[in-house]
Amino acid sequence: MYARRGGTLPMPEPELLAPDTPEIDPSDPMQLSPEQSALEEPAEAHFSKEGDRELPVMPPCNLDSDEPPLESDLHLQQMILFLECLNWLWRDRTDYYASGNLTIYYSTSKIKTRDFRGPDFFVVLNTEKRPRKSWTVWEEDGKMPNVIVEILSDSTAQQDRGAKKQLYQDVLRVFDYFWFDPVTLEFAGFTLVGGQYQPLQPGDRNWLWSEQLQLFLGIHDRRLRFFTPDGTLVPTPAEAAEQEQQQRQASDRRAEQLAAKLRELGVDPDAL
Repeated sequence: MYARRGGTLPMPEPELLAPDTPEIDPSDPMQLSPEQSALEEPAEAHFSKEGDRELPVMPPCNLDSDEPPLESDLHLQQMILFLECLNWLWRDRTDYYASGNLTIYYSTSKIKTRDFRGPDFFVVLNTEKRPRKSWTVWEEDGKMPNVIVEILSDSTAQQDRGAKKQLYQDVLRVFDYFWFDPVTLEFAGFTLVGGQYQPLQPGDRNWLWSEQLQLFLGIHDRRLRFFTPDGTLVPTPAEAAEQEQQQRQASDRRAEQLAAKLRELGVDPDAL
């Protein structure tokens, strides 16, 4: 059994984690036709013989990620920004996993046909916070990402708005899905309602709310950033350190001003 919003679902058999996608995009090298899939991995490959019995073969584990490099420095910087900010905000938590450009293996029957996707950024809740080589669903009690953000580019935008959105809705059942273009600043978000994605509506500041993260996402200085429910920008560790230093300096200045005032009144502040 594994938990999802609205109840607990039975853990699927490994071969049934992800049904074949209904449409094949011939321009997508990640997809093969049913005929190609059949040639690539015959059904009997999932069983071994022991005497007269057929035993299921255990799915592969500890798989390496298999993702292409990010498109540009803008994409890399945005992914790092997400990770730095969320890990700083949740630095005392150990019940989540966040990563980027990491393969999600969700179907054992499709590994050989490369039918898997690596989001630019994703978060899984209620799991162990530890390093991983990939996110392999059958090793993670059937858990899928709660939140995914794709960083659009000329070569991926059509897929991110179409095939991937459909995959995240129908197969991975990702609750909150966002995309962001670091060049044009296109920004959109969706939440899963009754098995279908519904567009998130921006507020006065054009931010979008993630129910899963309990955070707003919004554009700040041409970057997509996290904001707390009260509207505070979630800083990077470097920004947080700079803020602390500025607060200490301001406190020191106030103390110096108070000491100078006491001396004007003939009071030695060091004697207090």
